[in-house]
This record gives sequence, structure tokens and C-alpha cells, in this order.
Amino acid sequence: MGFLDNSGDIILDAVLTDTGRMRLAKGDGSFKIVKFALGDDEINYEIYNKNDSRGSAYYDLEVLQTPVLEAFTDNAASMKSRLISIPRNNLLYLPVVKLNTTFDSSTAKHSTGDFLIAVDTESEDELFTDNTGVSIDGVLMGETPTRSGNRIRLDQGLDTTEISPARALDPLLLETQYAIEIDNRLGSIVERTDGVKASVSFVDDDSIATYYLSRGTDNEFVMDIQDTSENTSAGSIKGPRGTKLVFKVQSSLELNTSDFLFDTIGTTESIAGSKSDTGSGVSFKTIKSTIRVTGVNTGYRIDIPVKFVKKA
Repeated sequence: MGFLDNSGDIILDAVLTDTGRMRLAKGDGSFKIVKFALGDDEINYEIYNKNDSRGSAYYDLEVLQTPVLEAFTDNAASMKSRLISIPRNNLLYLPVVKLNTTFDSSTAKHSTGDFLIAVDTESEDELFTDNTGVSIDGVLMGETPTRSGNRIRLDQGLDTTEISPARALDPLLLETQYAIEIDNRLGSIVERTDGVKASVSFVDDDSIATYYLSRGTDNEFVMDIQDTSENTSAGSIKGPRGTKLVFKVQSSLELNTSDFLFDTIGTTESIAGSKSDTGSGVSFKTIKSTIRVTGVNTGYRIDIPVKFVKKA
């Protein structure tokens, strides 16, 4: 890996994705370039200087001379900031995707700041309620997803109070497809109601599974936000609202039946407030991870902190 020569010539440096390289290696005709993406991870636009005394030709000179790295082949390390094309040039606000933890208790995080995923029945029993019988927020049932209503919800739209949420979101800014990335060794994405697994689009060489979920096709996952009230206590988007993404996580068979991954990449910690906690917490084996959600149309990306837990 090195820097591209930006001394004058325009260089287009492109690499194939893991899936592209896999299909190219097959040699069976399945390789075909159908999509591409552009990124500007290295660029700092704050160095654009409109006060340069040498004239307008020099305003963006430092931006253009910024050292740019060669394209990465590792999809996990590249394209943090993807570029999008919007024909309108008079937009004051761009859409975002926000984690909604205030809709009700079923979408809240656990007190640890993560979403806990109980990987087996014993862990589910321990974390289903506290020692007074009250349900614990932020705990997803990893072995039996339908046992609890707890879920993960994300909202999309314009997060500003300058525009009323009663106004419809511009179709150009509406997110209609989401890409969810999760460590396939740890868990999978399932529906919120009946626990049916979503279809995996592909699993890369780092065991990261990617799911593409679309509005109008995956209606159990992607829905329009119907609430257009000014009250934002139950929502995360203050202005015009687009779609919401709702899902649960099912733990993998490896985590459910074995401690190998917990002992290899995890740790042991005490979690307070569970069913048998008498004040000093209960010991759990844990693996901390993230679930990455990217809006395919808008390019907006958010990482959701999750923790897979197993009663020690």
C-alpha cells in the first residue's frame, strides 16, 4: 500500500471487491462489473481556502494536492466515506440514519451501553427479567428471538427542527435499501415478528455476512415511518421522515453450543441486574462486536454496538 502520484496526471485506481475477485477466480462467466463506488476518506474539505490572495484558481489547490492512498483490497478498511450523486444543488440538509432507542422500552439499549444478545436458553432465562420480575431493556433473545419483543430499530430522514416532520421527504433523499453487515461466526439477522432468517447476500473472506433488505420487498424489515407529529420523544428523526429498519439477531450455532469463540476472542465480565443477581453481578462470557448498517442509496453508515453473552 502506498500513496498515489497526484503531481498532475489524473489517476483512477480501482480494485475489485471480495465477491468480484471470487467470481473472477471461478472463471465460469459469473464475473461481471455491475456497480462501483467512490470514496474520499483522505480529503479534508476544511482546507478549502476562499480567501487565498492568489485568486479562485488556488482556492482548492491544497485539497487537490492532498496525498491519497492506493485503493485497499480489504473491504473492512476501505470506503468509510462513500460519495453519492444528487442532481439537486439547493439542498440545505442531507438525510441521516439514526439508532432509535427511545421509541419504547423494546428498542432501548442495555444499561451497559450495548445491545446484549443471549446466545442460549440458560442465558436467556438469566437476562429475561431482573430479580423482581421486570423485563430487562436491551436484551435480545439469541436462541429464541420470538421470546421477547426487544429489537433494534433505525430511523432515516432529515434530523433538523428547521423543517416540519409533516412535510414529505424528497424521493431523492428516501432510503429504500439497507445493507447490514454482521460477523457470520457470531449471529444472523432475523425478522422481528416470527424470527425468520433474512437471506444472506454473501459472506466475505473475513466471515462478514452482508444482507441487502429493500423497501417493498422485505416488508418485515424495511417500512415507511408513518408518524409525522412534532413530538420526537418516540422517534429519533426531528424533521421529515423516510423509512425505518427493524430487526433482531439470532446467535450462531457455534456460540450456542460451544465456548470456543468466547475463550478465543471474548472475555469474562460481571453483568448487574439479572435474575439471580444479589448485588455483585453475575458472571458472563462475552464477545463485543458491531453490526454495521449502510443506506445503499444515501451512503450513510452507522455502527451498532452489540455484545454476545453466555452465562459462565
